[in-house]
Amino acid sequence: MQDVVLDPALPAANQGLASLDALAAQAFALEPPSRDELRDLFRGEAGVLLDGLLVRVARGSGALEVAIGEGLTALAVGDRAMQLTFSSIGDYAQERLGIAPGTANAMERLARRLRDLPLLREAVRRGEVSARKALVVSPVARGDEERWVARARVETVRALESAVREDARASAAAGDAAQAPWDRVVVDLSADERARLDEAMALAGKVLGAGAPKWQRLEAICQEFLGAHPVEPGEDEEKPVGEEVVAWLESAKAFLEEEARQWEFLDSPALVASPETALDGERDPHVIDTELRRLAGLRDEWDDVLGHLAMLMKWTGLWKDLQFASFSHYCAERLGMAAKTVGQRAWLSRRLYSFPGLRDAMRAGRVSYEKARLVASVADDANVGEWIARAEKATCVALRREIEAAEERQMCVRRELDLRVPRRVDRLLAAAFRAAREAEGRWLKAGECLARIAVHFIATWKPLLKERTTRSRKVIARGGGWCTVPGCSRPAVNSHHIEFLSHGGSDDLANQTGMCLPHHLRGVHMGYIRVRGTAPDALTWELPLGIVGRGSSEFDSPPAPS
Repeated sequence: MQDVVLDPALPAANQGLASLDALAAQAFALEPPSRDELRDLFRGEAGVLLDGLLVRVARGSGALEVAIGEGLTALAVGDRAMQLTFSSIGDYAQERLGIAPGTANAMERLARRLRDLPLLREAVRRGEVSARKALVVSPVARGDEERWVARARVETVRALESAVREDARASAAAGDAAQAPWDRVVVDLSADERARLDEAMALAGKVLGAGAPKWQRLEAICQEFLGAHPVEPGEDEEKPVGEEVVAWLESAKAFLEEEARQWEFLDSPALVASPETALDGERDPHVIDTELRRLAGLRDEWDDVLGHLAMLMKWTGLWKDLQFASFSHYCAERLGMAAKTVGQRAWLSRRLYSFPGLRDAMRAGRVSYEKARLVASVADDANVGEWIARAEKATCVALRREIEAAEERQMCVRRELDLRVPRRVDRLLAAAFRAAREAEGRWLKAGECLARIAVHFIATWKPLLKERTTRSRKVIARGGGWCTVPGCSRPAVNSHHIEFLSHGGSDDLANQTGMCLPHHLRGVHMGYIRVRGTAPDALTWELPLGIVGRGSSEFDSPPAPS
């Protein structure tokens, strides 16, 4: 097996990346075994082989994420992202880099934390401490950085998490880093119950804003009902779900770590340093963008191999033979990555076996990783080609909304609510159902409970939300409540006159389009973007990174303010 060896003759930006081709050749030579072949697999040898490849690839990918995080931090200063027409780092990352907004924001947060922790930052950049460990210890490292860096080099993620929890100073900060578990809620609904829920969710959207996700709207609806129909907490709501399982799993992790002596029987691959980016002090957003896209392209190549190997590890269950308590345990300790991140790449790799056309489009750069993930979540054999064609032309934001609309239509046909929610919302919903049954004085099906909760919200808020219909509100409603700048995920709050009133423009709806506040006040009126044409379907956006729409002229001088 070829190791990842740093070659001092290579440029700094390529350190740790030179062996990707060799690792990829070995990785893709390994095909997923059939269920019959699994029985004849030499599991011990296969696990060690697969682990050796996977750890090397994970370290290469992780090193790039550290560098990308620092680049995103540089781009987040002042109006740099807006000069590239993006109102947030999340939107920039998904449209330009093919990285999910949540992942990009996590990279940037870690980079910001490390700026104040130079010893930890250097250890992460050199590959001595994984980004996962750095995220765990960063809330408590300030003031005692040297000790925490020394611990992070040798201790497991589980041990570090335990130590951080015991540190009283970390209680507030560590709580921010904890990821709350999510649950899936499925409720069968009649046509009438569905209509009532849809109306309540739409009203909640007006209260919370168009950008509020469905789970947040559902949370508000349940809170409103419980405010008027309070109930005592049920036994299952007082005790954390799965408390016994969590305690058992933590004990199992501790036992296996001691029994395997922190897996000393596994190979210890060479460290992979984060590539130097030369972005320190760089102010030109276009230079930062060019370097970030280069790094993101390299990350995509590593992630392709990572997903394939992770899929094999998860499918075969070889992590059990390597003495880990769970796949999540393996990901945290051996790969230095969250199980959700690794699992997502494994899932996409498995889906790409079914959709070779999508794999080819992703590898050819016609669709980004994020677009491929979105397409794979909704496509089937009959329509995958159509979805690929849509993905090539649409922004990530537009593609996601189209997929969400398709899923919403399917839920309506199936007459059900199918939603992933934070566990606290799942418990809140259970309490609201119990309150609805107590108020009714009889047993109600889940759909009936949800309808009664929705009716209460409608009765409370509908009279308060009667608004005078104005041209501005009509313009914003025409765009679904969203900013119409390509690639923007923010809700619209202003109606922008395409031809300024000061230049003779009219108040006609065709001369107005909805925009978020950053794009309207900073993007347009500071001259970073221009729009012309007729709303809503014949607009041409002149952006520093390209032309979107029907027009073909180049972005030149900024428009005069209105």
